[in-house]
Amino acid sequence: METLGVIVMDHYYSEKPKSEIAEHRFRYEIKGIELEFISVSGVFGFSEKIDKATRLLIENYRPSGAGNFVLDMGCGIGPVSLYIKSRYPHLQITAVDINERAVLYTEKNAQLNNLSIEVMKSDLYSKLEGRLYGDILSNPPIAAGKALNTRLIHDARDHLLKNGALWLVAYHNKGGETLKRIMHEAFGNVEDIEKKGGIRVYRSVWKGSE
Repeated sequence: METLGVIVMDHYYSEKPKSEIAEHRFRYEIKGIELEFISVSGVFGFSEKIDKATRLLIENYRPSGAGNFVLDMGCGIGPVSLYIKSRYPHLQITAVDINERAVLYTEKNAQLNNLSIEVMKSDLYSKLEGRLYGDILSNPPIAAGKALNTRLIHDARDHLLKNGALWLVAYHNKGGETLKRIMHEAFGNVEDIEKKGGIRVYRSVWKGSE
């Protein structure tokens, strides 16, 4: 396990983190799959383990079957993308983040684990025009505010295949309840896939525009 550098705090949803680079290198197992990661200052998940909410999302994800293309929105250092690619190698994964450092380290972690995924910088769906996915997954940045997360949810409808699903994870009493309500408003349906330790995994299915 390695720790390098000096930490200066950034918002993890900053486009260009200013903090000096600091890294943790660690291995972590979820559902029998062990991967290696380098986490970095200025990016969500700067730790020596995968956070509980992201882990719960990974553990409970099942492909919708609507299509083989999957979007990891706000990928951080890439755990959602990389565990899903390891577990479901036939899926084509796209990982996006507005944070340039997140994009760089997701690419590094994919290489570290010999996994092939697409990684790009994008402010939500801005670089994804015309792209459709079977599933969109996110551990959304609650601290970035309601307006941004409302866009994340509502605009997902323009990027899901019919019967595709939006999967979000959050602490229910720390913004998750609001996310769930917005998901229902946008999709007309939402369900709790899992509840654990105050965290919930929510899923809405896109039935297509009328």
